[in-house]
Amino acid sequence: MSSNKKFGSRLALVALVALALSACDLGGTASSTAPTATPAAGSNAVTASPTTAGSSMVMTNTASMGGGTAMTNTASMGGDNMANTVMLGAALSQSKTAKVYGDSQSKAIKMAMDEINAAGGINGKQITIDIQDDASNPKQAATVYQKFINDKVIAIIGPTLSNSAATADPLAQQAQIPVLAVSNTAGGIVDIGDYIYRDSLSEAQVIPNTIKVAKAKLNISKVALIYGNDDAFTKAGYSVFKQALAANGITITTEQTFQKGNINFSAQITAIKGSNPDAIVASALLPEGEGMIKEARNQGMTVPIIGGNGFNSAKLMSDLGQQAEGVYVGAAWNSAGGNQASQDFVKNFTAKYGNAPDQFAAQAYSGVYILADALKRAKSMSGADVRDALKTTKITVPLGDFTFLPTRDANHTPVVQMVQGGKFVVVQ
Repeated sequence: MSSNKKFGSRLALVALVALALSACDLGGTASSTAPTATPAAGSNAVTASPTTAGSSMVMTNTASMGGGTAMTNTASMGGDNMANTVMLGAALSQSKTAKVYGDSQSKAIKMAMDEINAAGGINGKQITIDIQDDASNPKQAATVYQKFINDKVIAIIGPTLSNSAATADPLAQQAQIPVLAVSNTAGGIVDIGDYIYRDSLSEAQVIPNTIKVAKAKLNISKVALIYGNDDAFTKAGYSVFKQALAANGITITTEQTFQKGNINFSAQITAIKGSNPDAIVASALLPEGEGMIKEARNQGMTVPIIGGNGFNSAKLMSDLGQQAEGVYVGAAWNSAGGNQASQDFVKNFTAKYGNAPDQFAAQAYSGVYILADALKRAKSMSGADVRDALKTTKITVPLGDFTFLPTRDANHTPVVQMVQGGKFVVVQ
């Protein structure tokens, strides 16, 4: 991309989009199918180094660097990275608010990398994915992205949260490095630029279906609405929920707000209870969402609770137990059933890590395969060629038969699930 005035104007627009979002989340074709394998587990900083043909990959932990874990290689990086390696970066929340999502993503990314490398890599080259902790913080995410840019990675996965993406993605756009968001669902993310894609369905794609299904299933006519008013993801979810409720003729009895770190929801739930809703609709990340649910149940409210993407974690059930029963949430994926790629993913992830994967793992794992598919088909490893290859993606992954919309948003079918018997089950 040239440095002319038109490009300067585009960057200015990108900066404005980033500022608008940074109020603080989660948001010729060729056909292929993700293969199945179960290599050994890796470490936080991932270095996949080929030795002799048919040998296993060497996984290495190294010293902390810039708030994350750094990657060690025997050869210096730059240009086309190492001669036999395709270098990617992954900015994930492995500490602070979104650690529950980032840890799941990290495991899935390592597993996908191992499988792809065991199957021959990218046109004979091995993938190396440098996983760095973005600390659930926009400033740290930008620092991690700058590291990736300096290291000349081919593409970037992440960051975990939408508010971090709003700050960091413009850096990759300016550097012409493709980004694949695997959990950003707030509006405006892909509008940052033509190098930004996402395999995570946006709230605008999921929530309307969630409300439509919930109304039919629960026969609700009035709900209380509660959301985080200091976060890009939760504010975006609130806006879409409000529009979807109106479109389905559902009255809002009261609107309540909270902020990140809120641990006392007594006042909000008291007000909600007094408004006598048929259900509670919540746009929240998991820590605050759990606090809200717990307070509602402690106050004797047994009405269904309908949540956004932040509730899509098995931790919801393990932390709340019986109190999580009756929670509804729209999702991009459910571990039960699905295509063969999904079933194999669940089986192999569970065998490898001792627990079943969640939606965030499925999106991250699928993201590595989506990028690998584009890299195999790209004319070269330049940012522009990889970006263009992503446009024509047509691949079967655990998320389903996957393509991108012209907007660079994910194009696959969402589901609605509910907590029943301590697990998520699809609402039919």
